[in-house]
Amino acid sequence: MRIIGLIVNPVAGMGGSVGLKGTDGEMYAKALAMGAQPVSPARAREFLSHISCRDKIRLLVAPGAMGADHAQAVGLSSETIGTLAAEPTREDTKSIAGAMLDAGAELIIFAGGDGTARDIADAIDLRVPVIAIPSGVKVYSSVFAYNPRAAAELLNAFIEGADVAEEEVLDIDENAFRSGIVDSRHYAFLLVPEVGRLLQAGKELSGTTGSTAEAKREIAEAVIEQMVPQTLYLLGPGTTVRAIADELAIEKTLLGVDAIVDGELVGSDLNERAILELLDRYEQAVIVVTPLGGNGFIFGRGNKQFTPQVLRRVGRKNILVIGDREKLMKLACLRVDTGDPELDESLSGHIDVVVGRNYTKLMRVAS
Repeated sequence: MRIIGLIVNPVAGMGGSVGLKGTDGEMYAKALAMGAQPVSPARAREFLSHISCRDKIRLLVAPGAMGADHAQAVGLSSETIGTLAAEPTREDTKSIAGAMLDAGAELIIFAGGDGTARDIADAIDLRVPVIAIPSGVKVYSSVFAYNPRAAAELLNAFIEGADVAEEEVLDIDENAFRSGIVDSRHYAFLLVPEVGRLLQAGKELSGTTGSTAEAKREIAEAVIEQMVPQTLYLLGPGTTVRAIADELAIEKTLLGVDAIVDGELVGSDLNERAILELLDRYEQAVIVVTPLGGNGFIFGRGNKQFTPQVLRRVGRKNILVIGDREKLMKLACLRVDTGDPELDESLSGHIDVVVGRNYTKLMRVAS
């Protein structure tokens, strides 16, 4: 029997649908006030329900919503480690991770985002490997599995003797991020099972050369030329999408979702609720997104305002993906991780990506 630990950050990802871009510090209370719903519990339970090596592990779990509740929900026997005196905090994550090491844990699984990954790195360093279930708003670090099912496959691979390797944890300044600045730097390394097909690559910053800027401008012109009157265009995050707003002389939030109709701004830095209200007003809508540099995610990383409900309302045929050739050449495929496996499957397949005026590139979308 292998001794495995599980820690769930119960507030991770809650800022996504309400447009807060994170839940560090006081943002959790603000997310609650805006009606945000928990994200990580469902992600943890999806992971646990896909484990095929139940009879080969002894599962140590954090108390309550940090682990025990989810193991019980899927019928997994477990042993609770540590106690919680109040609402869970990052210090609880660190102390429970340390207690799990003391109890003999050979691998620690955690559900959360980049902030949780930093807490785990602080607590255990490189003493044992980890499996990271992506549950946060951004999830840019390369320690994360592609989705909860991939995380379950990583556990199975570890039990079967997979080697481990170091992957990077990024430090993301959330205050800067909310101001439209991606300030990411190396924070630490964590050991993970070495199964590359199940691990996402870390985020890469978009190119800033003159040729890259010209490519983005050409893409923007191509999109504007095909815009349909009285149609709502929901512009996702990123500099490639922002180039569309630049060509229209509209100020766009770099890391938010903005809306335009007939070349005019009708909504800025929108959350899920505001997007749904706009969808009630306009019969036709198009979502415009660009792949995340490094790992190719078009939904599920950094743009969680595009919730499953929003995506179903708009429909796959009204999703417009744009990207410069240099970025796309580094990607084996595009990816989606909306938190709804059925929706992810419906978004999979092939899609034409606009790479310039009258030019598209056919890319596979994987879930």
